[in-house]
Amino acid sequence: MGVPAAATLIFTYGTLKQGFSNHHLLQDLISSGDAAFAGSGRTALRLPLVCGPYRVPFLLDLPGRGHRVSGELYAVSTAALARMDDLEGISRGHYERRPIQIQIHTDDDAETAIVEAEAYYAHRSYAEAMWRRSGGGGEGEEEEAYNCYTEKAARGYVKRKDRPQHLTFLDQIRLFVSSGSDPAQPEPVLL
Repeated sequence: MGVPAAATLIFTYGTLKQGFSNHHLLQDLISSGDAAFAGSGRTALRLPLVCGPYRVPFLLDLPGRGHRVSGELYAVSTAALARMDDLEGISRGHYERRPIQIQIHTDDDAETAIVEAEAYYAHRSYAEAMWRRSGGGGEGEEEEAYNCYTEKAARGYVKRKDRPQHLTFLDQIRLFVSSGSDPAQPEPVLL
């Protein structure tokens, strides 16, 4: 059973990639015939990829800033897309699924044509604040943007089940962008 011809091409750049904590969802979707690995590539435009609270990765729709971001492409069915949207909190304002142009790679790692896909961007309601919090846009500040979400970038990532349950993810994001510290890394207490 293969993915339908009308599948949506999704660009994954963070925890949905192979070897990361949410890839199990794509593995389940591949097993059920609702997804297929379609290759790797990187964004045609420079975009910021930053880590927010708990080292959660966020792609920011701020073209011309950051780097060309590497990731994986998957062809997914409508049912798979609904499950991915749920994981990414689309209805809760966590991320937005929007179009993106990806330059695909061949087996010999040569870049080829640009394809149209979709990606999960940080919601526009906090994207600019997330960029500023990561050092972007400030004079003399070094920006913390990645060209690839790696094990090193993910160091300190906290799974959803291990985060404080009394706060929503949007609350955690608001605290992160306003405090200048990561709630996963508590400030030292001075006695």
